[in-house]
Formats: sequence, C-alpha cells, structure tokens
Amino acid sequence: MAQDGITGVVSLEPEQGEKVRGIAAGLGTDFDDSEFTRPELMESRRTGDIGLVHSWELVTAVDGPGTRMTIFMSGCPLRCLYCHNPDTMEMKEGTLERVEDVVKRVIRYRPVFNASGGGLTISGGEPLFQIAFTRRVLKEVHDAGIHTTIDTSGNLGSRLTDEDLESIDLVLLDVKSGDEDTYMKVTSRTLQPTIDFGNRLNRLGKKVWVRFVLVPGLTDSDENVNNVADIVEKWKDNVERVEVLPFHNMGADKWQNIGMEYTLDDVTPPSRELLDHVRGIFKSRGLTTF
Repeated sequence: MAQDGITGVVSLEPEQGEKVRGIAAGLGTDFDDSEFTRPELMESRRTGDIGLVHSWELVTAVDGPGTRMTIFMSGCPLRCLYCHNPDTMEMKEGTLERVEDVVKRVIRYRPVFNASGGGLTISGGEPLFQIAFTRRVLKEVHDAGIHTTIDTSGNLGSRLTDEDLESIDLVLLDVKSGDEDTYMKVTSRTLQPTIDFGNRLNRLGKKVWVRFVLVPGLTDSDENVNNVADIVEKWKDNVERVEVLPFHNMGADKWQNIGMEYTLDDVTPPSRELLDHVRGIFKSRGLTTF
C-alpha cells in the first residue's frame, strides 16, 4: 500500500485490468510479473523498481521541444471533465515495467533526441502519482545527458524534492482554471497546490511551459481566463511560453468504454475568434503565447 497524499490509500497490488503491449501500449518489454511473489512485487513498486506504464509514443513538438518519447503513467488524483486519457485515472491498465528497461529504451533514442533537440517527457495520468518510479527514471535519463520533462497538474508537486527538480529540465504545468470554484468543477480538486508548485518553480528558476485548456462554457469566461493570466504573470521570469489548448472530445469513446459518464458530449471546440481572444489576454501580460 502507498499513500498518494490526496485520495488516501492506493493499492499497489497487481491489477485485474487489461494488459496490452507494444507501441502506444506499454513499452513492449518482456517483463513477466509472475516472476515475483505478491509481496516482492508490491515492494518493487513501492521502491520504484517497477512502475505501471499505461502507454508511450514518439511525438514531435507536442510534449516539449524536439522529438520526444512520451511515457504515460497510470494513476491520477484529478478527475478532469475533459480528460482525453480517462483510462489512466485508475491503476488498472498498462504494463508493469522495470525501471532499467525503461531507461534503456529511452537511451536507445538518444541520437534522435540529439538531432532534434528532444528528449523524454513523463506524462499521464499524473507522473508524480507513481513518484518513486518517475523519480528514478528521470534521474537516470537526465544523468545520461538526455533532456527531461514532466507534464503535471502540479497537484502533487510537493512530492518532488529540490534534488528531484535538478533532474527535470522543463515542467509542462497544466493550470486548469484561475479560481477555486471552476477548478473544483473541472478537476474535483483544489487549485492551491498548483499555485504553490508554480511559485516554487519560479523561486528556483525552473523552466516552465504553462498549458491551459479552453473549454467553451466551462473555462472560457473572461474572469476565469484573466485569473489564470494573473497567476501566470507572477511567474513571467521562468515561464517560457503559454499554450492555450482548444478543447476536443476525441476521448469521449474512452469514457464510454470504461463505463464513466462523459458530461461534455454537447460541447464543441472553441472558435478561432475565441482562441485568438483568450490568447490575446495572455499576450497582453507580456507572455509568449501559442
């Protein structure tokens, strides 16, 4: 068992959910959890020797600079209404991977990363949910000279020590709303941990790309957007860019497939005019915005 710091006790026992392998479905290694007794497996996951990886993919100019290997971890304390990977919320899907196998796979792509200015991004789910595994992968990959990034809501940012942050070159920080009521509606969690983490990154001078998902009727009010801009403007010294991401409902089928209610079926993507307007609010604060 392990405490996730938010939702209470999280089971680290082998799950009964589907295990899938291959590109975009685990790292495709030959790890067999039957090699371990249950106590051994639980201890290995507690120490970070083994992690539950939902999927992975190679992408360009999406999850950080250059061509990147993005690893999606299972587990997340948030319940975002627009989540396009709801199957990562619970610790039920993915493959159990040894930390050394993951590191070897990442290092294998070092020539690609060097040529493109890319590297490793750990996303999710929430990469800090399985903190021991994520911490070890980041350090070993960073020590190998590969650029490292995490894509996080910041909700579990207090789990990272300053030493951990030395192994992270860039933080993609998802600021999902600018006021507590909207944030709670969107995520079922509170905003303050994200602000606290962002303030800490600012004090340390850590490079940050802020991400804000624009959802018509949910996060698009001028009041909410200006509140987000107020927060991010305080981090101007270390925020390299703000990405305003238009809502899409391409993950709706996943919600249905896992038996979860999707409440945004009737919401359409924001118009070009609305996107330009919202981006203009961030640009007016002197923030480089896309």
